[in-house]
Amino acid sequence: MKTKNNYTNTDQLITKITAWIAGIIAVGLAIWGVVSLVQLYRYEDTNDAQIEEYINPITSRVGGFIREIRYEENQDVKKGDTLLIIDNSEYQLQQEEAEAALSNAQAQINVLESNVTTTSKVSQASQSQIASAKAKLVKQQQDYDRYSKLYKVESATQQQLENSKAALDVATSEYRSAEENYQASLSKVNDIRSQKGVYEAEIKRRKALLSRGKLDVSYTIIRAPYNGKMGRRTIQEGQQIQTGQTLAYIVDQDAGKWVIANFKETQIAKMKINGEAEITADAFPGKIFKGRIVSLSPATGARFSLLPPDNSTGNFVKIVQRIPVKIKLTESRAVVDQLRAGMNANVKIRKD
Repeated sequence: MKTKNNYTNTDQLITKITAWIAGIIAVGLAIWGVVSLVQLYRYEDTNDAQIEEYINPITSRVGGFIREIRYEENQDVKKGDTLLIIDNSEYQLQQEEAEAALSNAQAQINVLESNVTTTSKVSQASQSQIASAKAKLVKQQQDYDRYSKLYKVESATQQQLENSKAALDVATSEYRSAEENYQASLSKVNDIRSQKGVYEAEIKRRKALLSRGKLDVSYTIIRAPYNGKMGRRTIQEGQQIQTGQTLAYIVDQDAGKWVIANFKETQIAKMKINGEAEITADAFPGKIFKGRIVSLSPATGARFSLLPPDNSTGNFVKIVQRIPVKIKLTESRAVVDQLRAGMNANVKIRKD
């Protein structure tokens, strides 16, 4: 009987402990259920989210051989830092050739300007000769008219009349020659000015070529477009690259980071711009990052895919669509810098 009572007391103790544990578990489950219901009522959440930031390619605007690389993988860089240098020998030669061609065209312009000045002076001299020849012609015409009258009244000999006529013909010829010389000099001036216009256009073209040559030389030095961190390095010194080739990737650290959360279409009805959001990253379990809604996509993610769905083919299967929601991280930069683009995240947004 004594042993039986001992077993009975032990069983009672175990029963009480079990009851207490069961009660605690029940209370815990009840609290968890209430909290879950409250959160379900007050929040929308999704685990279909990733950290994003601007990752831009560094491309070359000229081709050539890489002479020097001045960055390493995952290195922090400042705006304007030299990332790599391309051999510029050929571009320097092209620039020097353009400079020589421009100098030659400018020299031709100087020669033409000198010719215009000289020809203009010749034209002025020809104009003076016209005046002199005209005065001589008028005098010879008067002499001829006078000898003609005298010859009619037999006061002058035929020889005198013929001499006067010959002098008149010479004066007429000289006058016409002076006019022709003047017109020729004017025409030459106009021709030179036309040539000058051609060379002026050539100078503009040569200046443009020289500017392009200087640009090409400057393009052989590739600099960081902004403050950031370099990505993976896939190029080597001595490697030949092409115009437009992607050489590296840089992460813009000044533009901040954000989260793209893909919520179900049934979850976005009460979401508003500037709504508060809580983000947890798989890389930092238990740590909550604050954010706010910046924008909601104007269409579902599927509509922006390369092959958007076509439900008119008769193979329609209704699937709940996802709406991308952009959430800006509002924590300090030191906190946000812990996150990396591409990290998976869980997002919880308070319903308004």
